[in-house]
Formats: sequence, structure tokens, C-alpha cells
Amino acid sequence: MRTLVLTALAAATATAALAAPAFAQDAPTTFTGPRAGVILGYDRLQPGSGPDSDISSDHKADGLTYGGDVGYDAAIGGLVIGAEGEVTGSTSKVTNNPANAAALGYGRVKAGRDLYIGGRLGFRAAPSTLIYAKGGYTNQRLDLVASNGTTETGAHYNLDGYRLGAGVEQALGGKAYAKIEYRYSNYGNARLEYPNGANTNNFDVDTDRHQVVAGVGIRF
Repeated sequence: MRTLVLTALAAATATAALAAPAFAQDAPTTFTGPRAGVILGYDRLQPGSGPDSDISSDHKADGLTYGGDVGYDAAIGGLVIGAEGEVTGSTSKVTNNPANAAALGYGRVKAGRDLYIGGRLGFRAAPSTLIYAKGGYTNQRLDLVASNGTTETGAHYNLDGYRLGAGVEQALGGKAYAKIEYRYSNYGNARLEYPNGANTNNFDVDTDRHQVVAGVGIRF
């Protein structure tokens, strides 16, 4: 899926650049200033394929990711550079026996809130079309439910990692915009937090996340 999405983004970039090369440097500062928006899209969590993972990548959790983001962009020559933050939730989950850690490597879990902060760098392929790449830090919570048949207890994992992505943003009428992007995240550290607030030390994990999202927003 990642290959297909990146191929589509590359094709969109080439098409936009061929369609309006004369406007790339003379475009108005459409993509500048503070912004806020909402996002919705496909979400997949799965064990990583690196040397730190011995769980088959066939084990996965699919669902929808949803939430909001804020950011600030500035034009520097022909480029647009920005900072952004995001808070999202997800419906992704695995419902296997909580004692069985083979599925996804964590037992029975549901994806909780995800926090992201990072930056992006792009160029105007047309007066109202921005092509960009992004990257930054992400913290994912995985909610855990365990049961002994009588009593259920809750806890969660906190996973730390990085996110990389690429996207296309289109300016609409007024100050509105729409975008579509692919994001890949990898989480390399985790800690288990108990219901009483105590937590374990960080331990190594290798968990991948693939997302394709669409978003709309307003610039101020």
C-alpha cells in the first residue's frame, strides 16, 4: 500500500509541475499563516519488519483514524516551511485472548489517542497546489483490557516513535483548503502503564503504522 500511495503522489506532483511550471515561483502566498483542520482516513497498526520484531506482520489492526490538526506555514523563496501538531483517535483494535501476545505483539489492545508534532517542507506546483513532505515525533497509546472471567482491569501502553509522510494540499475558495497524505510511523520504545498510575521502564518494540488520510481546514 505504501508503494502505491507514494507512486500516486509522485504522479500528482509530476502532473501539476507540467501543467503550471510558470506559476511555481510567482504564485501568491496562499499557503502561509496559521491553520486548523480535521482529518479522517485509513489506519493500520502491525508488527514491524525490522530485526527487533519476531511477530509476523500478518497480525494487524485495521480501522479509521480521526481527529484534528493545527499548524503554521511560511513562504521562503519558492518553498513553504511549516510546523504542525495533531491529536487523533482510532478504531483499530485486536480482540484476541489478552494472554496471547502473538497478535500485534501486545495481546488484546485497541488503538487510543495519538499525539504528533513535527514539521513539513513543500513547494507550490501550481498557484493553489502544494506538494509537501513531513516528519516528526509521535506518541501512540494502546489501551489494554484484561479479564479473569469476573473482573476486568484496564491499563495502556505508551509507544514513542517517528513519523514520515508526503501529501498534496489544494487551496479552495476563501481561506479553506483540502489535503490528502500518506503517513508511515515506526514505534521503537514502549512502556506499560498500570491503572494506579505506575509504569514500567521503557522497553524495545518494533511496531509499524500506515495511514492514508484526507483533511479539510481553514487558514486565519
